[in-house]
Amino acid sequence: MRTLAALIVATLLLPGCTLVDIELQPRIRPLREETVEGEGKAKILLMDVSGVLADETGSVVLGTPPPRVPIVARVREELQKAAEDENVKALIVRINSPGGTITASDLIYREIDVFKTRQKIPVVAIMMDVAASGGYYAALAGDTIMALPTTVTGSIGVVMLTVNAQGLMEKIGVAPLAIKSGAMKDAGSPFRPLTEQERTVFQSVIDQMYGRFVSLIVRSRKMSEERVRAAADGRIYTAEQAKALGLLDEIGYMEAAGVADARVIMYHRPKEYRANFYSAAPAPTPGVESSLQQLTALVSGSGPRFLYLWWP
Repeated sequence: MRTLAALIVATLLLPGCTLVDIELQPRIRPLREETVEGEGKAKILLMDVSGVLADETGSVVLGTPPPRVPIVARVREELQKAAEDENVKALIVRINSPGGTITASDLIYREIDVFKTRQKIPVVAIMMDVAASGGYYAALAGDTIMALPTTVTGSIGVVMLTVNAQGLMEKIGVAPLAIKSGAMKDAGSPFRPLTEQERTVFQSVIDQMYGRFVSLIVRSRKMSEERVRAAADGRIYTAEQAKALGLLDEIGYMEAAGVADARVIMYHRPKEYRANFYSAAPAPTPGVESSLQQLTALVSGSGPRFLYLWWP
């Protein structure tokens, strides 16, 4: 460290020298295009929608956390870049997600749907290991929904996650006090159980958000509401089961998506790995990070969360 400091000082004191910009903290770089399959002028953009869908980057890492781009912002950035390229003739959205917050899931769906409408190009949603709840919600933006033979999907519905730490607080002798303007102002507080009135209010919100999910499936999949609600009881489905219910169109592999002769591209930032169809979107993060930690962050964050999420 002393050697580095001495080198910086000596450099700055050299006659006629300009300020040296040494990047001690990594920065987020602009997206770059890379071909991962095929050749030719026409391009098909392969875009990832992976992990827990939330408009935040919170995670547990060892040391200094690297800069991250929230998934909603990254999806919009990639689609904006593709919209500026007249050679992009189709979009493949590769989904591997148990879902996430209602808002993030809805925003990702909307960004893809608006892009498809404006650019007038086909969109294929390909579901990988898991495309459940909000992950399936995002897939509904595709003209065609495809699953791998081993995909797990479904879990259509809404869940509200919060915690009740009253027993723990009592054990350590802490008694939280809320001074409030109305009886419902601290509804969902983790320091006490829900009242029946609060439970009724939260259930009404969940029912409305569930109705939004159902309506989107009815419109996108051209199914009756009765048929959708019968399938949308929160359970998960295999690819075969989901196809039989009308929730997806095809079962197969990415080579079967009609892109064998296309130049498939991905957008990435410097130092991110891109080599083929199965290259992941996010750059590897040093330290400890997992979907479980992201889910824990959602639960332990600022108050109750309403989620389109598969939460076993």
